[in-house]
Amino acid sequence: MRDEEADRRRVTLTFDNGPTPGVTDKVLDVLAAHRAPATFFVVGTQLRQPGGLALARRAAAEGHRIGHHTATHLLQLGAAEDPDAAVAAEIAAVEPDIDALAGTGEAEGERLFRPNAAGGVLDQRVFSPQAVRYLQQHRYTCVLWNCLPRDWENTESWVDLALADIARSDWSVVVLHDLDTGAMDRLPAFLDELAATDAEIVPEFPDSCLPIKQGRLLQSLSHLTSGDG
Repeated sequence: MRDEEADRRRVTLTFDNGPTPGVTDKVLDVLAAHRAPATFFVVGTQLRQPGGLALARRAAAEGHRIGHHTATHLLQLGAAEDPDAAVAAEIAAVEPDIDALAGTGEAEGERLFRPNAAGGVLDQRVFSPQAVRYLQQHRYTCVLWNCLPRDWENTESWVDLALADIARSDWSVVVLHDLDTGAMDRLPAFLDELAATDAEIVPEFPDSCLPIKQGRLLQSLSHLTSGDG
């Protein structure tokens, strides 16, 4: 007899580039109303804006995961002229802030990292060999994605685009952005329509989206890494 729970389509929700006062708080309200877990990949500069840290703490307190999405989201690690300096500035410099937040959530002590892919383009500008080594040495789990509806551009149509992608996959890792674009006004409709498909929203990630897991390389990153190390 087949396990019906195992056969359900799974969806993991992630939010990048916040926290954004006036947006992230509303996203958290919607997630709470739908009892939907998510991971927030926060940017250091956003975290340090007035109200940013409080929103990240609220997200962690409400059971959501907090991940590291670089210090500034302005520099791609694989495109940096000085790769070591980029690792120090974009990962290490904000690491204590993210660690403190991650330590307050349900998955205490985990280190999640999502690179800056400059509009979601997964090419050799994403990582440098130095960045990959740092993530491995510091036991990070690197989280990529397989559903990118580009909500920052498609502020209305992203819902349909995301649902179409989800329908084609057994397990989708969806990237949304808690930014002031107006796109998150459609989040309740997205979650309502997702619920109607009987998909299960889960906090975990499929290994297919985790090239590095707790410092262990699960798949080659050569296509995403500049140079040859």
